[in-house]
Amino acid sequence: MIQLKLIAAACEDLGIGLNNNLPWRLKTEMAYFTRMTETTKNANKKNVVIMGRRTWDSIPPKFKPLSNRINFVLSRSPLAISEFKDSYSFLSLESAVDALKSSQFAGKFDSVWVIGGSQIYKLAMENKYFYRMYLTRIMKSFECDTFLPALPENLSEVQDPEVPVEVQSENGIEFVYKIYENPNSVAQV
Repeated sequence: MIQLKLIAAACEDLGIGLNNNLPWRLKTEMAYFTRMTETTKNANKKNVVIMGRRTWDSIPPKFKPLSNRINFVLSRSPLAISEFKDSYSFLSLESAVDALKSSQFAGKFDSVWVIGGSQIYKLAMENKYFYRMYLTRIMKSFECDTFLPALPENLSEVQDPEVPVEVQSENGIEFVYKIYENPNSVAQV
């Protein structure tokens, strides 16, 4: 089943990045991101992470590709990333979703996570398979040059037993994990 789950961390004005990096250092939040995007219900499958080229470029070489996940990178021009295990390049979100439906990936993935950046989030929120937004709301302002698009107004807040509901705190910064579900999502088997 294809359900696009978006995961992002944003500060008070929906800022998500500065100079192609995160404007904050929160180990707890990064561990949450890794746990959510790596954990599968079936040990024989991996999750897919879909990202734009700039997000791919922002991953330090020693962490590239994101381990224990199938990396899909969207770029308007073809990328040579075949040297990276479990990494594939696509020209559009639609072509990536079509690949997920193909025999090449059938039965090989569990969840599909969209991990940024801004334009990729926007495309995913407009996609019929947009299911949920897992948003870490950082309760502080940071200087940012990249922003999360406004969330659709029809989303409803839900809970997930895997996601803490209490306010988190690290390095004097408070943040909370929120989950928003799209009532109009279409699931594809």
